[in-house]
Amino acid sequence: MEINPNFSEKAKVDFVLVQKALEGDQAAYSELMTRYKESIFFMLLKMVNNREDAMDLTIETFGKAFENIEKYKPEYSFSTWLFKIGTNNCIDFIRKKKMKTVSIDETYGEDNDDRKYDPAEKSMNPEDTFINKQKSNLMHTFVEKLSPRYRQLVVLRYFEEKSYEEISAQLDLPLGTIKAQLFRARDLLYNMMKRNKEKL
Repeated sequence: MEINPNFSEKAKVDFVLVQKALEGDQAAYSELMTRYKESIFFMLLKMVNNREDAMDLTIETFGKAFENIEKYKPEYSFSTWLFKIGTNNCIDFIRKKKMKTVSIDETYGEDNDDRKYDPAEKSMNPEDTFINKQKSNLMHTFVEKLSPRYRQLVVLRYFEEKSYEEISAQLDLPLGTIKAQLFRARDLLYNMMKRNKEKL
């Protein structure tokens, strides 16, 4: 792929990172996630008005983008492509959630209103599942499969319930690094849980 000459400096950096990611550079994936995870999260939060749903959708957005990164074409900037994936994924989520709520309420034929969109849906999201089952042997098994770096962060954050600031001070790492690595660790755990959801 050739870089688009109309790209901004930021878009040009993204383009280089995408090329490295296509070559298997894991650090490039991490850098792309770090550059856009907060902006993607807050965009999705505005759409769903629920932090846990927004976090799950953020993870899914990067998952879908990275799984299909070879399909990215530099006609548009990587950020434009990524935000489109996030927006489309979120729209699908909202449609499915509204349909599920309407079905449960048996309100066919009535106009939709706010009461039918219930953020406190019964089904648990990955973080709820993680927190509520954190003492289970299965979850310990998942955590043990993480690399030492990610495992330590998960233990400090979710088992010892330390704040980001406390973890940052304890490990002598920048707060942004802690958040980015925990985000990646949660992504890995989420994928493990998806593959083993029948056991949860």
